[in-house]
Amino acid sequence: MERIYVGLGKNLTREVFKSEVVPTADSHGSLYDASIGPFKTMRGARFMALYGKGNPHCQNVNDAERLARQEQALVLLGFKP
Repeated sequence: MERIYVGLGKNLTREVFKSEVVPTADSHGSLYDASIGPFKTMRGARFMALYGKGNPHCQNVNDAERLARQEQALVLLGFKP
């Protein structure tokens, strides 16, 4: 089963990716210096990739999933993030 991760690139860029295996230095080291995850939803992973860097409110996967749900609820209510 593919799981969702956020990879931190060589210049600290963040990229959402899916993998069948847990990312390790052997499997993904040529692409990423580190990885965050697995995430339950693509929405949570995208939130971490976009807003997680330096954000004291988004420190782990659970924070990103929770904040992404809150952001979606605000959008549905007509508020723009």
